[in-house]
Amino acid sequence: MGAMPRIGIGMDAAVIPLRHGGLSLVQSTDFFYPLVDDPYVMGRIACSNVLSDLFAMGVTECDNMLMLLGVSNKMTDKERDTVIPLMMRGFKDCAQEAGTQVTGGQTVINPWVTIGGVATTVCQPNEFIVPDCAVVGDVLVLTKPLGTQVAVNAYQWLDQPDKWNRVKLVVTEEDIRKAYQRAMDSMARLNRTGGLLICLPREQAAAYCKDIEKQEGYQAWIIGIVEKGSRSARIIDKPRVIEVPSKEKDGELW
Repeated sequence: MGAMPRIGIGMDAAVIPLRHGGLSLVQSTDFFYPLVDDPYVMGRIACSNVLSDLFAMGVTECDNMLMLLGVSNKMTDKERDTVIPLMMRGFKDCAQEAGTQVTGGQTVINPWVTIGGVATTVCQPNEFIVPDCAVVGDVLVLTKPLGTQVAVNAYQWLDQPDKWNRVKLVVTEEDIRKAYQRAMDSMARLNRTGGLLICLPREQAAAYCKDIEKQEGYQAWIIGIVEKGSRSARIIDKPRVIEVPSKEKDGELW
């Protein structure tokens, strides 16, 4: 049996071989400033994003979570007593939905509101994937639509006349509000598919996309092909835009 892989900085999660043979600790931490104006949804978004780092390593089960919470000293008592419990409940509800639980964490008082956490699990070698096995000819599958940050920014610009006066030339307020709602739904949704961007053999890609839609009710898209590169990036002149039609799912706009 070969040496157990050890992964540190540079990947979604750390993989650390334990002193007990055949087991590894897979762990990730992350935190966020508020992106949306709903505290409960923000808690769910934070938890979903912390867990996504494990999912991106092929891990499907999380043994434990910690919550990292920053409470703003600029809040009034009423604001704090309203907003913070909602954020915490959203985080805990998302963790429970993922089949794990929050057993502790850390809370600090500082000028900013932040929320994040630590996700930890113990795995056998066959329970995680080291994401470094792409080969030329593989295809890339996107499991969630891009553009959530743009949608959030545009929504915030509705209250900033100097920016809104420019944005309204190309998009309506109604479209911005719809995009914002879809962005919240997307960011709060657990993504156990293996990550936002998946690389897999061409012959498996179509079936994989169908399985995602069948099991989760959401689309995935084949968007590219793995080519030999030099660890550089470039933006093509005429990118293809894939429109994602909206639909109602369990009361949520998607």
